[in-house]
Amino acid sequence: MTALSYGMQNHPCLSCGACCAFFRVSFHWSETLSDSHGVPENLTLPLNPYVNAMMGTETTKPVCIALKGVVGQSAHCEIYLNRPQCCRSFSASFEDGTKNDRCDEARVGKGLLKLGPNDWPYKHP
Repeated sequence: MTALSYGMQNHPCLSCGACCAFFRVSFHWSETLSDSHGVPENLTLPLNPYVNAMMGTETTKPVCIALKGVVGQSAHCEIYLNRPQCCRSFSASFEDGTKNDRCDEARVGKGLLKLGPNDWPYKHP
């Protein structure tokens, strides 16, 4: 079971957004192609001939250009369906029943508490 199974309105990430305002979001340039993830190229910048980054995440205080809302209150990805693979594969702590140290790092870095198993409305076996 995934967080999407019980509906996005209850997903802890929608009141967070810390990872989008803490890490650089970099990925292979081909993810901007329509037959890949279709990441809007106009929201990216090239880091080298092979790697693009989401604008705003290349700075010392990153905030992804696609992040909308307020970190820790109400946040969402404006390009959720076309987000890069690194975002697709990033899971919140205990979303799948396991701890994610990177999620914890981003949340603490933004003054938020770490997520725990009780932050999810379903229980893992």
